Amino acid sequence: MQSYGKFSKFYDQVMGDRSAAANYIRDLIEVHHPNAKTLLEVACGTGGLLGRLSESYDVTGLDRSRPMLAIAKQRLPNIQLLQQDMTSLRIGRRFDAIVCAFDSINHLQGFSDWRKTFRGVAAHINTDGLFVFDVNTTGKLQRLADGPAWVKQFDRDLVVIKVIGGKGNKFTWDVKIFAHRKRDDYQLIHETIEERTFRMQRILVTLRSHFRMVKVFDPEGKRPSDRSERLYFVCGRRRG
Repeated sequence: MQSYGKFSKFYDQVMGDRSAAANYIRDLIEVHHPNAKTLLEVACGTGGLLGRLSESYDVTGLDRSRPMLAIAKQRLPNIQLLQQDMTSLRIGRRFDAIVCAFDSINHLQGFSDWRKTFRGVAAHINTDGLFVFDVNTTGKLQRLADGPAWVKQFDRDLVVIKVIGGKGNKFTWDVKIFAHRKRDDYQLIHETIEERTFRMQRILVTLRSHFRMVKVFDPEGKRPSDRSERLYFVCGRRRG
């Protein structure tokens, strides 16, 4: 799983404004658990989404990347941040809602790690708690792999991103950052980010072994499928 060591400095620029995702996740929580007060974000990264959600909930953030958490700490100095791997959660308390956004779970390369994450989340939500997470689909990543690279410019920095692969539903985000130093001098920063996709039905079946309520949504309002651009899963009423 990636630690975003080199990429952390540029992560917020590339991700942009996360208010739309925050609003969508907040709406899902309000519909399915309107009384939620405490929230844990797993794979919180630099805290961009966590900061938005802190306007509505008592939040805690968790990520395995020390560089990402360092940025989050500067942004959110009064919020508890934990350095842990999502596959082995050990927090010692439960939450009304747990969120994992921006296809973070896709970074787990084996489905056994997805199962460990689902099991750990179920152990850390209250009896009537909610788990909300999103995934990139095979259809989306294959479309990106079949298409050209895309280029984004931020002030004097230039970012070139290309998705590669598809065999075995394994994909690589190849990220090249040309970071401006002075005049015509640029530093090349190269990072690869691995993602893997699994079929929607397989994810649903596994989730139902941990939660009594499992729903899946396509945020574009279409019928959810493995061709969707993104899928959101909403799980509640944990078993056990």
